[in-house]
Amino acid sequence: MDNFAAPARPIVARMTEAALAEPKRAVAFQGAPGANSHIAVLEAFPTGLPLPCFSFEDAIDAVREGRADCAMIPIENSLHGRVADIHFLLPQSGLVITGEHFLPIRYALMGLGKRADVRQAMSHPQALGQCYHWLKAQGISPLTYPDTAGAAAVVAEEGDPAVAALAPPGAAPLYGLTVFENDVADADHNMTRFVVLARTAPPLREHGMFMTTFIFEVKNVPAALYKALGGFATNGVNMTKLESYQRGGSFAATEFYCDIVGRPGDPAVDRALDELRFHTKSMHMLGAYPQARARPE
Repeated sequence: MDNFAAPARPIVARMTEAALAEPKRAVAFQGAPGANSHIAVLEAFPTGLPLPCFSFEDAIDAVREGRADCAMIPIENSLHGRVADIHFLLPQSGLVITGEHFLPIRYALMGLGKRADVRQAMSHPQALGQCYHWLKAQGISPLTYPDTAGAAAVVAEEGDPAVAALAPPGAAPLYGLTVFENDVADADHNMTRFVVLARTAPPLREHGMFMTTFIFEVKNVPAALYKALGGFATNGVNMTKLESYQRGGSFAATEFYCDIVGRPGDPAVDRALDELRFHTKSMHMLGAYPQARARPE
């Protein structure tokens, strides 16, 4: 609680009290009230009780410890790429991905005093990256903070008219700030994809379109990735995301985060995954879940 700026703490306290009273309805998210993750929870779980957490790890722990039924974590943005290091956070957490949600992102420049006073804008690094060109054109310097709405609370607490916040417009009335400019972004197609994390996965419905997410480590041999992915091509399985990363400091083996269209149990997916297992050192399934937005097969 103390990690949040003072203007946010009473709101966080009320939301936390309500969520802890009914943990089966609680949905944990990272950020202060008014953050994009908060908005995503309200859209995806209209009857849920949003539970604000200061960090992604705190949100995951809330689910692991039973204080929340699930968590919503932003995973990628259309303008600025990866948001959360889910491939690091999820495998050891014991949680699984059970759903996804797409949220159009709209930022506002908000603060105290007058627009002409603003010299710096505080926000999450993702938000600053999504508005980089706009900020540069306005002559406003970026200041990083772990959360968009949390930055609004800090601006309200510090009371410096030269420092504004980039945050969702709804954060302004929560923290007593004035919106100077709306729809601040470098492109109109700004969209963030969220995933839902839970302790157990519910049974998937029989019909519909699904996504499957997993991570795997290739063998340290020539053409390892080519061989590992061949089964998806030969079986006609669409791979919508493939992202490499290094674990540890050896630089000897690369791991990959992957999204595919389909789910285990589909014959083509099962054949592709069997071939993947044969050509990799390890594979960890993160979840199979219904599509929130159609992808081509």
